[in-house]
Amino acid sequence: MSEHKARPLGGKLVSWPVLVLAPFALLCGMFILKRLIFGLGSVTDLNGGYPWGLWISFDLLIGTGFACGGWALAWAVYVFNRGEYHPLVRPALLASLFGYSLGGLSITIDVGRYWNLPYFYLPGHFNTSSVLFETAVCMTIYIGVMVLEFAPVLLEKLGWKSTIVRLNKIMFFILALGALLPTMHQSSMGSLMIVAGEKIHPLWQSYELLPVFSLLTAFIMGFSIVVFEGSLVQAGLAGRGPNEKPLFYKLTQVIDIFLILFVALRFAEIVINDKSAYLSDFNRYAVMFWSEIALMIFPLLVFHWDKSRRDSRMLFLGALSMLLGAALWRLDYSLLAFNPGNGYHYFPSAEEVLISLGFVAIEVCAYLLLIRLLPVLPSLERVHQDYQARGKANV
Repeated sequence: MSEHKARPLGGKLVSWPVLVLAPFALLCGMFILKRLIFGLGSVTDLNGGYPWGLWISFDLLIGTGFACGGWALAWAVYVFNRGEYHPLVRPALLASLFGYSLGGLSITIDVGRYWNLPYFYLPGHFNTSSVLFETAVCMTIYIGVMVLEFAPVLLEKLGWKSTIVRLNKIMFFILALGALLPTMHQSSMGSLMIVAGEKIHPLWQSYELLPVFSLLTAFIMGFSIVVFEGSLVQAGLAGRGPNEKPLFYKLTQVIDIFLILFVALRFAEIVINDKSAYLSDFNRYAVMFWSEIALMIFPLLVFHWDKSRRDSRMLFLGALSMLLGAALWRLDYSLLAFNPGNGYHYFPSAEEVLISLGFVAIEVCAYLLLIRLLPVLPSLERVHQDYQARGKANV
């Protein structure tokens, strides 16, 4: 595998996106403090029927799905030895680190008696029969693994070469954990809703395949977010960054496999379990289902033509469509298709929404600041040389 040099982007730290998003980050911190002091009821509309709301469905399930870019690329680069994707690893890993860390924070503030959280990790209190236990332990360890994976970036900036050498000696073990752990907890996030039984609409409740669907959407969101974020970064840099479009083009060929698997299994599960009648109902559940399918099929149709696959605008739209489709499936099975009965209703409060928006603002601001300060993005010269060499090899 060739070594890909990275450099800090440089430029102004306080850019207009930071100025726009900083107030949302500040409001997020204020409302989290209010929640920790005065309780969940002071900022949420959660109740006995809906103990989980926006913070779990959006911040955790969708947020960690969007944060699967580093994990998906780890499988491509280190498991399947596709070294050409290596320049995309650091930016994806940075986004993953923020996404998982904020997802973990969303769990912390969603737990009613958060001061009891330390007991969760004490051996005498392990509940090994709980899917939540496995999910929380895997996520916690994985955040630590990502810190170690990203550590060479900071060490390069500090010039601590000897520490990098020592860390590289155990990096194979760290990378193996980084590939394994999300595979476990991303599938478990689907298993969480199996216990809800008939409270989940039949179009989403699948006792056999919910973990599989959750894992497939993790791969789809992981690869798609790399294309999506990369397209935004290139547009924001206005041509001053490396042209990574050829890599994005290749990634769409990988994503197609997961899209086809997801759509095929969704319809197969519905037909086999005799749920087809629900597809023709004129209600919101049928609309949500067909919206998911349409968002998943759109990139398959667009990327069927090689010209569209190589077009920057279509790459962006295709990645956005895949992200929305996978995110809608996760939102549906965890919240919108959930009905606890007994007259319970839930709609997120303004404070819940602002905290979720604040998480997004924190991630975007921190990402923009760190790519300017640390060697995260591949250097333009090196990427250009790699593409030239690859082009000559194909002639």
